Amino acid sequence: MPNRTYSTQEEKALPGHSVSSVIAASSVKEVTGTEDLAEARSQLENHSWDLEAAVQDHLALRESPPPTPRASPQEMVDRGGGGEGSGDVSRDDSDEGMDSPQGFGNTDRGSLFPARPRSSLLSWGYYLITLPFRLTLSSLSSLFFFVYRIVYPYPRRLTDPLGDVLRFIGEYENEYGQQHPAFFQGSYSQALSHAKSELKFMLVYLHCADHQDTPVFCRTTLSDPNLVEYVNNTMVFWGCSVTTAEGYRVSQALRENAYPFLALIVLRDGRMTVIGRLEGPSSPSQLTTQLQAFVRDNEAHLVVARAERQERELTAALRLQQDEDYQESLRADQEKERKKQQEREQAERIELEEREKEEDQQRQKDNIRRLKVEMVDNVPQEPEEGVDGVVHIVVKLPQGTRLERRFLKTESLSCLYYYIFCHPDSPDRFQVTTNFPRQVVPCEPTTSNPLPPTFEEFRLPPRSMLFVSDLDA
Repeated sequence: MPNRTYSTQEEKALPGHSVSSVIAASSVKEVTGTEDLAEARSQLENHSWDLEAAVQDHLALRESPPPTPRASPQEMVDRGGGGEGSGDVSRDDSDEGMDSPQGFGNTDRGSLFPARPRSSLLSWGYYLITLPFRLTLSSLSSLFFFVYRIVYPYPRRLTDPLGDVLRFIGEYENEYGQQHPAFFQGSYSQALSHAKSELKFMLVYLHCADHQDTPVFCRTTLSDPNLVEYVNNTMVFWGCSVTTAEGYRVSQALRENAYPFLALIVLRDGRMTVIGRLEGPSSPSQLTTQLQAFVRDNEAHLVVARAERQERELTAALRLQQDEDYQESLRADQEKERKKQQEREQAERIELEEREKEEDQQRQKDNIRRLKVEMVDNVPQEPEEGVDGVVHIVVKLPQGTRLERRFLKTESLSCLYYYIFCHPDSPDRFQVTTNFPRQVVPCEPTTSNPLPPTFEEFRLPPRSMLFVSDLDA
């Protein structure tokens, strides 16, 4: 892995703080993938400079038993499996070493200089005498850790967690075959989310290819058919190599002591929590028995979570049903209101049409009455009895009224029309016909017949009986 220094940009990012505090913040930054150095230092301060607690909180992971100090993969190889307690659930150990700010030197003062005394002259004298030694010791300590991190830097920032996992699965199957529990093909965070959403146990396997017990464990234990069936039916199985950035990040969070390493995680109190750790080699039956014990002891947490989720789903379904019923009722009310509105509009439209029709009829009647008054002047004076060329006409109206009138043969039939039209009992629209043979008398002036023929041209007898038919009846 490439070397990394902390002497320029990262020290400038935290002005007024010691090199050791910069290194501690840089450690959190590298492990968690945080971009902002100030944010990494803020995470350390929120956890009282507990590096492990800051990393685990960032990864949304906490462990039910207190974690044990982290050892590097090479130290695991040198120890040959981690010594006493291998294969069992990890014992309770106190946090120490690089997880506390003391592991990086004094970080409480914000600089390399010791704090000045605040009281007596004796304290001032002691301070002045020990000042060179304190200053030298603090500088050498900071320089030591600075050089140490140049030689042994933290791994690079995560760039492709999914790629690290998929490459590990491919390398594992090429080396040990495909008889193994089904690996979850996703990053560690994705596996946690999947196990949480499915309410299943999550079994984490950290693979160290250089460890002496790894080949036997992979070929015998992880390939056991009974173990494979049990894990596939009960858990989400996730694995990665600690030599990759993703595997190292998870290793920093779980802080294993020996290889092969397995951790069992389950949803408890709303968070994914480590409930069991299995370190060192073990037989298939031993591993299956230990996993079954962990599952049996912690199944109640998943039962509670399932009950809570079922209650939430029932509540959501009930609320959804209520919303659907409300929407259906609302749609029915809206449909009723729409129909009522349509009926009102239809009634208003009919009423308006009838009113317009009545008004139009009234206008026509008013116009006809006006025309009857105006067209009286179009009726010629009646000729005297016995005058040559006179036609005697008897007209019978629809209601039985008889009209008699004399006209000159040379006068137009329109005079007959105006005479009938101007009579008060005459229909507004009418037609004049002869009795026998039945024939329509073209007496009404129209656009097509503006000048009706004369009585002589129509050849009416000197004495004629005509009938008026009401066209609107």
